[in-house]
Amino acid sequence: MLYMLLFIIKKIIKVIRIKRDPLAYARSIGVTLGEHCKLVDLTGGTFGQEPYLVSLGDHVELSYDVRCITHDGGVWVCRDEHPDLDVMGRISIGNNVFVGARAILLPGTTIGDNCVIGAGSIVKGSIPSNSVAAGMPARVLKATSDYIESCVENGVATKRLSPAIKKKKLLELFPVALSRGKLPEV
Repeated sequence: MLYMLLFIIKKIIKVIRIKRDPLAYARSIGVTLGEHCKLVDLTGGTFGQEPYLVSLGDHVELSYDVRCITHDGGVWVCRDEHPDLDVMGRISIGNNVFVGARAILLPGTTIGDNCVIGAGSIVKGSIPSNSVAAGMPARVLKATSDYIESCVENGVATKRLSPAIKKKKLLELFPVALSRGKLPEV
């Protein structure tokens, strides 16, 4: 009973540490972080079992539910014949990189500078600098400069608006389908 209570207390303390200062927590478990990084909704599983094999450059954002997996658990199928076998690799992310929600970075992944990794992507191997990559497996789709040009053309300037003004502007730009003949209140 006491063991279980201590286990629960340790878990609660870990969650509090992660929520209070995700960057300090990541550094404390061995992740190498550059300056001005943003770790959205970090969890105890974000950096896997070997967090010291993960490095992030300057100005990197990992969106929510990103997973850095530094080992191949598939060797389980030969564990009886090879009890000490592990297959591992580093995960290195360059400077000025955004990794979208629920992306999975596999062992041996290197992402260059100025990259965008699409949400839900599974990344293995090397993504060159100045690339936008997405998919399962992730592949380069376009140059980052082309992506930015498209965003500027099609984007909406709402980042620094108050929530109420942002909502009003977005509902004007993207009207909601009529529901029983009425539009929602703004």
